[in-house]
Amino acid sequence: MDIITTLRQDYAKFPFDQSYEIYAEDVYFKDPLTQFRGLPRYRKTIEFIQKWFEHPHLEMYEIDRVDRLITTRWLLSWNTPLPWHPRIEIPGKSELTLNDADLIISHIDYWDRSPLDVLKQHFKISG
Repeated sequence: MDIITTLRQDYAKFPFDQSYEIYAEDVYFKDPLTQFRGLPRYRKTIEFIQKWFEHPHLEMYEIDRVDRLITTRWLLSWNTPLPWHPRIEIPGKSELTLNDADLIISHIDYWDRSPLDVLKQHFKISG
């Protein structure tokens, strides 16, 4: 199976049953809140989402590959386990860089909302 097909499947079932074999052992990850290196830490980040986010959903709108760079556009949403269970949404994009073996060596997420705007969603009163 090619990496684009695998990524489509992983986004559809995120954060469950992810294909960690498509990542290099020393993968670099960065988003607006954190950055780190290593597949074990990447797995723990996904496990955190599985445990603490209610009803997580990652919808991919676009995926494109040019040489060793894959770009995706997406919308990540979940309910936070606060008493009022706010629904949080982060639109953004990912840039995934591949090595010669087509393993992901860098995964950088860019959010279309600031971390402060994401935080404010937790306290938005609907109605």
